[in-house]
Formats: sequence, structure tokens, C-alpha cells
Amino acid sequence: MLFTLDTIADDCRARAGVLNTAHGNVKTPVFMPVGTQATVKALSPRDLMECGSGMVLANTYHLHLRPGEELIREAGGLHRFTGWSGAFLTDSGGFQVFSLRDIAKVTDDGVRFQSYLDGSQHFFSPETVTKIQHALGADIIMVLDECPPAGVAPDVLAAAVQRTLAWARRCRETADALGYCHGYPQALFGIVQGGASRELRKRCCDELPAVGFDGYALGGLAVGEDRNTTYEIVEYSTALLPEHKPRYLMGVGTPRDILECIQRGIDMFDCVLPTRNARNGSAFTRQGKLNLRNASHRRSFDRGVDTGCSCYACTHFSRSYVRHLIQAGEILGVHLLTLHNVSFYLQLVSEAREQILGRTFTAWKQAVLAEMGEETQHYQRK
Repeated sequence: MLFTLDTIADDCRARAGVLNTAHGNVKTPVFMPVGTQATVKALSPRDLMECGSGMVLANTYHLHLRPGEELIREAGGLHRFTGWSGAFLTDSGGFQVFSLRDIAKVTDDGVRFQSYLDGSQHFFSPETVTKIQHALGADIIMVLDECPPAGVAPDVLAAAVQRTLAWARRCRETADALGYCHGYPQALFGIVQGGASRELRKRCCDELPAVGFDGYALGGLAVGEDRNTTYEIVEYSTALLPEHKPRYLMGVGTPRDILECIQRGIDMFDCVLPTRNARNGSAFTRQGKLNLRNASHRRSFDRGVDTGCSCYACTHFSRSYVRHLIQAGEILGVHLLTLHNVSFYLQLVSEAREQILGRTFTAWKQAVLAEMGEETQHYQRK
């Protein structure tokens, strides 16, 4: 059956499974590289396939503004438009409402916002966002939610949860009426909001399954709270969600965050860090974060970016050469570092899966985090 999570092993609360989609079966835990504009920056679909990606995230907000969902519908949906044959997940634009709230107005009807491209006015309601994602043709689509920043007043947080739940019901009704898209079904995920409030998180975890969704995401984390709060809310919330449905932690985070949250029952992750850090000359390694702009790598002729990595970038090029490319502003440097960073994340969750299957995840996680040290600090979304 499509959009079921077949859990084949668990180690404490860490889960290994298979998420069934119309564009392939995705092994979990899974990391989804972020392709905001329907492309993972500096990588081709072939690159993604070769480094083991099974699912990519695209951004509804940005694709609505450019090139527009009608053009993508006309092309046959995201898969035909981009040449990506694996699974797609599209977010709803809720986080962009949070991050661009200075040019957006939220009401119970939806969100009116100004385009950052040309200043034009747009309106997202639960119905329009669902229809946009239907036109885009992703395998998994998200409800529209309101993501308040950390530290807001309790009444503001409660109002955001109330609005998120009401919008989720409207998204569910709209998706049910739309039916198949581009010849295949879509999964709709509900989003649990509530900041650091256990009471509000529990309300979402109780009410969303009553509506009925194909999976459940945890939103509103890594928006200003500390790392321990993130982990506590993840652990609390996953214990309340249906066992047989996939759980997705939105926008989190560092390698440490991912391993800690796998142990707390999360199946799906996305984050811009692998691509963003690559553009800044930074690589993830098992020994922590590596700054290739550092002069100490200028004569590293006999070492790849990460000696423990088997990706094309690490097995064919020296740190010295990659550093030169980055310093010179050459596109190849960004490509190679992005390829490595995405491969690193994918290899990390793949190895985590094998450890869960072997019932050795906890000890392995502790050893990996000790090796990485504290360089991988908690990621705050911006």
C-alpha cells in the first residue's frame, strides 16, 4: 500500500522502515536534500541518485512565485519538469510565513503576503496551498500551518495552534476532493505545532489523527529554542503519534540533531545545512566541521575532504585542490563540497539504519557523536 511505513526493526525508539511512494520505496530513516527551487543547489538529479537519495524536498512558496504551479502542471508535474525520478515532498509555505512575517498578514482565512521578487500581492489559504501542491505533483504534500517564533506569549502560541488545526481540516477536505494528481495519489501530512508547550503539542497529537493523515510532521522547532528543548519536545510528541505512520521533523538540523532525533522516534528529516555550508566552504566530516578556507589545508595534497567518505569528491580530489577552487570562486568547488556534504548526510542516516537493524544504534550513536565533538552545534532555522 502506498504511503504506509513498514517498520521492520526498532532499537529502543529508533525505527528502521520502508516508506512506500508512487515513485519508489524510501528506506527510513531518510534525509531529504532541500531543493527549494526544484533543484538541490549545485547538484543534478544524477548526482543525487548516485549518492543514494530517495526523496527530495521542494518549496511550494518559491515555486508558486517562480515559475508558477500552472507551468509545472503543464509540464506534467515536478518529476517530468525536473527529470527527478525519485520521490518529492513539498512543504506548504508555512515556514516562509514565519521567516518573512514582516511582509505577511495572517488571519483565520489564510496568509496575505508580498512577493520578495517583485512586490506583488498573493494569498495562501489552506485550499489554495493544497491545490498548488496538487498541481506540482509531489508524492507527499503538507498542510498549511502557522509557525510562531520561540518565546511568543502563551495566547499567541495557542492561537497559532488553533489556526493550524483548523487549516489542517480544510486541507484534508480539499485534498480528498482533488483526487489523483498526474495519474498517481498524493499523501497529505499533518503538522504538529505548539512551541515548547506540552499541552499544545498534545492537543495537536490528539486532534490531527482524528482528522486522518498519511503522516505527521513536527514543526516549529529550531526557531530559537535551545537544543535540549527541541529534543524534549520531539521525544514527548513522537510518543503520542500513531506508531504505523511516518514522523517527519521539519528543518532539523545538524548531524548531532539528526542522530539524537532518530533515537527519539523520527523517520524523516530535511535541512539546508549540507548545501548552505558547502557554499560557505565548509564540509561535514566524522571528526566535526571542516573549514576548507583555512590555510592549514593549502598543502593537503594526499587527503580528500573527508578520508572516511567514499563519494566522488573525496575519492578523486585533494583538500588542497578543493580549497583552491573555493578560494578562487570556481563553481566546481561548490559542486564538490555540496556533493560531499549531501553524501555525508545520506551515508550517516543509512549507517544509522543498519545499526538499528542490528540493535546496536545507541552505542554507535554515542561513539559517532563523541568523535564529532561539539562542532556540530544546534541549527536554528532562519
